[in-house]
Amino acid sequence: MKDRLEFLKTVAPFNLLPEDVLKGVAEQLHKVSYDADKIIYQQEVTKLKGVDIIFKGHYESFFYDNAQNKRLIEIHGPGFCYGGVSVLLNRRQSLRTVIAAKGTVIYFLHRKDFRLLCKTYENFFQHFSSEFGKRMQNEEFVHFFKKPATFEESYMAADQLYSRKIESVEQRAIVSCPGTTSIYKVAQTMATHKVSCLFVTDENGKMMGYVTDITLRDKVIGLQINPQEAVSTVMESPVVSVDVSAYMYEAILMMFQTKTRYLLVKKGDDYIGFLSRNKLLSEQAQSPLIFIQSVKSAVSAQELKKKWEAVPAFVNQLLQRGVHAHIANRVITTIADTIALKVIEQAIELLGQPPAKFVFIVLGSEGRKEQTFKTDQDNAIIYEDKANEHREEVREYFLNFATQVSERLNEIGFVFCTGGYMAQNPKWTHSLSHWKRNYEHWMDESLPETVINFSTFFDCRTIYGDESIMDELHDFLNEMLQKPQDKLFYNMTINALQYEPPLTFFNSIRTFTKDEKEVFDIKKAMTPIVDLVRVYALKYLIFEQNTGDRMKILKEKGVFTEAQYYELNQAYYFLMNIRLKKQSIQLMQDRTDPDNYMDISALSKIERVTLKEVFKVIKNFQSKIKLEFTNSLLS
Repeated sequence: MKDRLEFLKTVAPFNLLPEDVLKGVAEQLHKVSYDADKIIYQQEVTKLKGVDIIFKGHYESFFYDNAQNKRLIEIHGPGFCYGGVSVLLNRRQSLRTVIAAKGTVIYFLHRKDFRLLCKTYENFFQHFSSEFGKRMQNEEFVHFFKKPATFEESYMAADQLYSRKIESVEQRAIVSCPGTTSIYKVAQTMATHKVSCLFVTDENGKMMGYVTDITLRDKVIGLQINPQEAVSTVMESPVVSVDVSAYMYEAILMMFQTKTRYLLVKKGDDYIGFLSRNKLLSEQAQSPLIFIQSVKSAVSAQELKKKWEAVPAFVNQLLQRGVHAHIANRVITTIADTIALKVIEQAIELLGQPPAKFVFIVLGSEGRKEQTFKTDQDNAIIYEDKANEHREEVREYFLNFATQVSERLNEIGFVFCTGGYMAQNPKWTHSLSHWKRNYEHWMDESLPETVINFSTFFDCRTIYGDESIMDELHDFLNEMLQKPQDKLFYNMTINALQYEPPLTFFNSIRTFTKDEKEVFDIKKAMTPIVDLVRVYALKYLIFEQNTGDRMKILKEKGVFTEAQYYELNQAYYFLMNIRLKKQSIQLMQDRTDPDNYMDISALSKIERVTLKEVFKVIKNFQSKIKLEFTNSLLS
C-alpha cells in the first residue's frame, strides 16, 4: 500500500491530488502483470474498463493502417497513464492498438473512480484534455483519430449520373443562322428566343460554329467590333455534339475535356436540340463531377495540389458504389487534364504567345486515359516546322515552356518521369518533321528499345494545341502502317509476352515477399493486356488510345469474338478496379504513397478465385497473339 502511494506521488496527474485522496486511490488500484508480449487493446474495438498506470516495463501503442502497418509508434514507460483520453473523449474505445511487453506490471484504476476524480478535480481532468489537444496538433494523429467517414456517410454522387441518359433530359430547341448574318441581327435573334447560345451554319446548312452571350461581350463589345460584320468572324468553334443515347456522365466529361459550354444533341444524322453545361450540372447538383468545375477555377499551384489530393476520395466513392473502373479512369484523367490545361495556360501567360502552332501531348497511361494514383509525367511537344532562321528561336521557346510546365506539374503532385519521357527533355520536344522521322526510325529499326519508344508514343493524345498537327502525324503513321511491318509486330509481340500472369504450375497465385507480406505486382499483371491490344490496334489501324475502346473496335471489326472481348474486357477492368481501390485507400486512410503491390491476404476469397480466372484469360490471349504474330506457340 505504502509503495503504491509513493509511486502515485511520482505519476502525473495523480501527483496533483491531495494526499488523503491519493491514499484512497492507492487502495482502489489492482495490480496486473504480463508474462509475455501481448496485444491488450485494439484501436476503435476494445472498450476500456478503466486506466492503466505503468509501474514496470512498457507499453507500445500505435495505429494500424489498412495494410496493417504500424503508424505513429510510441513507447510508454513507468509512470505513464494509458486510457484516460479514450475513456473521457472516445466513448471508452481504445484510441490505439497497445502491446504490453513481457515483464510489464501495471496498476489498474476502474473508470468509475477515474471519472469521479476528473469531475472533482479540474486540474486532474485538464491534464488529459491538454494531452489530447497536443496530439491533435499532429496531422497524422488527426487523420487516424478522425477516420474517413464510411462510404454511406460520405457518398454524395447521385446514382442517376451513371445510369441516366441524355434523352431523359429536357433539351432546348436549336436556334441557328447563316454565317453571313450580321452580328447585331444575331443578338436580336438570341434576345427574341431568350437563348444564351445561337448556332452558325455554312452555305450548305451544316453547323460550323456558335455564338454565346460571352462571345458578344468579349469578342464584339470588348473589342469594339462593328456589329454590321458577319457573325462568322467572331463565332466560336468547333461545334461539339453528343448522341441522345449517351450517358449524362459522358456528356459532362466531354464538356470539360473540350472546354465547351454547349452540346448539340444528335439522333441518327439529325440534331434535335442542345444542352448547356449549367443545365447538366444542375441535374446533378450532388455529383462529385462538380469538383472538376472547382478545379477549373483554381489559380495557384498550391490550390491545384489540394484539388489533386482530394481526387482519391471521389474515385473511392465511385468504386464503392459499383461504378465501372473505366468511368473512374475517365474521371481521374479528366481532372488531371484540367489541371494540366491550367498549368499550360499559366505558362503561356508568363512567357507570351508561342511563336508557332503546337500540341502538348500526353503519353502512356495518361495518353490511354487509364491514369491511376501512382503516376508520373509522360508528355511531349510537337510544333509546326518553321523557316531555318526561326528554328532556334522556336525551339528555345518551347523548351523553356516545357520546363515551366513540368516543374509546376511536379509541384502539384505529378512527379517527374524517371525514364525522362517529358517535354522538358530536349529529346521529346521537336518539330513535326522531326517527329515523323522519329516514328519512321522506330518502325524501320524495330529493335527492342525502339519498339518501347514506339509503343509509348503510339499511346498519345493531345490535351492542348492545334489538332491539325496530330491529324497530320496520324495520316503519316497510317501511310507507314500500310507497308509490311512484320518485324515491328514481331518485336511488339515479344514485348507483350515479356510479363506472364503470376500463376504457378498448379494454378496458384505466384507472389514474392515485400515488407513481410506476400504480394504480386498488379501493374505488371495488367501490362500484357495493354500490350497485346496495342499490337492488334496497330495492325488494324485503330488510333483510339484507350485500351477498352480499342477492344470494343476490335470486336466490331470481327478481330475479337463477342466472348473474347467480354473475357478480356472483364479481366482488364477487374484488375483496374482493385488497383484503384488499393491506391485510393493508401492515400486516403493510410497516408502513404500509392504502389502497385497487391497483398494477397487483403483480398477476399471471391477476389482471389476471380484473380486466378483472370490470369488464365490473359495466358490464353498471350497464346493467341504468340501464334498469330510469331508463328509459334513455343516460348
